[in-house]
Amino acid sequence: MSFGFSYIGMIWLVLLFVPNIIWTKNKPQDYEEYATNENKLLLALERAGQFIVTPVALFFSDFNYKGWNFWVVVLAASFLCMILYEIFWVRYFKSAKTMKDFYKGLFGIPVAGATLPVVSFFLLGIYGGNILMIIGAVILGAGHIGIHLQHRKEVYGPKPKKKLPLRIVFGVLKTVAILTAAIVSGAFTFFIAGRNINQLKHFIRYKDGVNEQIYVKLTDQEEYISIIGENDNNPVIISLHGGPGAPTTFIDYCWQDYLTDDYTLVSWDERGCGRSYYRNVAVDPDNDTLSFDAQLADLDALVDYLHDRFDKDKVIIMGHSYGTMLGSRYVLAHPEKVSAYIGIGQCVNEIDYAGEKYSYEDALAIARENGDDTTEMEDSYEKFMADMCIANLLELRAKVDPYHPQTITKDISTMAALTSPIAGVDDMRWYFLEMGAATGNTRYEELVEEPLAG
Repeated sequence: MSFGFSYIGMIWLVLLFVPNIIWTKNKPQDYEEYATNENKLLLALERAGQFIVTPVALFFSDFNYKGWNFWVVVLAASFLCMILYEIFWVRYFKSAKTMKDFYKGLFGIPVAGATLPVVSFFLLGIYGGNILMIIGAVILGAGHIGIHLQHRKEVYGPKPKKKLPLRIVFGVLKTVAILTAAIVSGAFTFFIAGRNINQLKHFIRYKDGVNEQIYVKLTDQEEYISIIGENDNNPVIISLHGGPGAPTTFIDYCWQDYLTDDYTLVSWDERGCGRSYYRNVAVDPDNDTLSFDAQLADLDALVDYLHDRFDKDKVIIMGHSYGTMLGSRYVLAHPEKVSAYIGIGQCVNEIDYAGEKYSYEDALAIARENGDDTTEMEDSYEKFMADMCIANLLELRAKVDPYHPQTITKDISTMAALTSPIAGVDDMRWYFLEMGAATGNTRYEELVEEPLAG
């Protein structure tokens, strides 16, 4: 959640308040008689929802346009609800302005004057990833929609009952629709709440340190880095992700939070992947500039940037998997800029996935010693050797990993990723691209082979 003026929120509020102001001079003749019967609890919920939604819409910049991405669909749906809301009012103002005119459905939407703005602000909360707006919209909806459904029932009376078969069919369809909407909206609300909680925890924890996600010009491209730490004076660690092309910046907080009292942690989406790729996709869509030497040059530029920013003579380099290849080569070339090197899953020979072969052979030996059926493991290995794609690699690891159990509980999980305080659309876009082995001309095989041949 980000404090700041929201022009989108202001537009939505103008669209909400202007017709309501006009309505005060154009109320249905008998409206006040119905208003005296309003449920006090529903009225309190309506007021509470208004009290939350109005300032949140104005003073959180989360709702402003963020560029063309998946979430634009949610923003567009929210805007469509407000347009329909204006259509509802135009129709009413042109009518005889009776209670029946006021509560006439719009395109099958009951009490459209109450339902449409509530749904619009709920969707705006999802678009902005703001749990306060979502909660406010839910409270507002419970009161506002509830009150007007009560009035509508008083105006039109109970609906005539349909025949039993039709009641069953419509009942089932309505139940399915409600459950689907509840599950989808509930899931969004749950994950957005988790994300906002983590954002708030980070805001509090790092208020006197650094907590930034920025793009920095490294050689010829702007590339994405995340920096967190409780004290700017702490030693700086640069974390190099694996793959190549498998950035973990959005999930690194799971382990970095354990270290930030003593270190400033920097994660980086390396050239040609993740947010760095999408930042430069217009000028380098096929990753023609991607090479091991280019990433080494980028890393050197990043080290210099951190040296200057934090006034450090040296940094610590920490690499994981492919990152150990990049890190170890850099440390050998620039020992004067590095105080320590940490290799996690240190790569030695990655040509033809030598490490995967060793892991498979060891797991196979253990499985045979245990008397286990190894048919599926052997089939997966043959499949992988025939086509060393990500999907086949993951399938092989699923068969091998049970024979190499981890002894340390992992914090990193799908739940942690979905509630990450810094995860963005581009992180998810790249993750699914990577998992689908659809990276196109990214030159990753050559990227692994370059340092080994050098």
